[in-house]
Amino acid sequence: VRAIDWKRSARRRTLLSKELRAERNHHVILALDTGHLMREEAAGLPRIDHAINAALATAWAAAVGGDLVGYFSYDARPGAFAAPTPGRLAFARMRRWSAGLDYVSRATNHVLGLSTLKARTPKRSLVIVFTDFVDAASAELVVESVGLLSGRHLVIFVAIRDPELDRIVETPPASLDDAAALVAASQLVHDRRLVFERLSRLGATVLDVRPGEATARLVSTYLEIKARKMI
Repeated sequence: VRAIDWKRSARRRTLLSKELRAERNHHVILALDTGHLMREEAAGLPRIDHAINAALATAWAAAVGGDLVGYFSYDARPGAFAAPTPGRLAFARMRRWSAGLDYVSRATNHVLGLSTLKARTPKRSLVIVFTDFVDAASAELVVESVGLLSGRHLVIFVAIRDPELDRIVETPPASLDDAAALVAASQLVHDRRLVFERLSRLGATVLDVRPGEATARLVSTYLEIKARKMI
């Protein structure tokens, strides 16, 4: 009933309904940080592996949904870039590319990497950035770099949270060492929350997720963005 176009139906004296279709051909770019922080394990796998799994699932959803999918990797220097292309062949290409990805021992240069990505993508796109940070200095560079992107693009920022950090925060200390670990872990959690709030104010959608939640949360967020016609 809600799809019936009552005005046109009245003019033509027969019931006519509207057919609503999701807009297609949006550009979706998956940007993966392959620096040394992404080699750290979370739930038994390096963060980059969790990121690749979530990225591939989202690429498949985008390809099936009619959007164009591209990818980009970066660490100390910009890495491979593929402009968005349509169809399931784009997913197959990304799967081959991601199989050869490896993390490096160098620190990530977020400003160089993401400014390079911005220069290569003049059309407004949905840019999904997989990365992490550990201290205030690296966090500041992350915020600055995402700010560069969010002026033109819609950004989803994906960080894989360490379950061990949550365990420390949620477990009552049984010794002085446990208490010291609790204080340090609580400070890290607090600092991360502040960074994510800053990213949200810049217009980025922030997903701070546990390893097992990354794929479902990201695909769900992508579908919600499409449904709300934000790109």
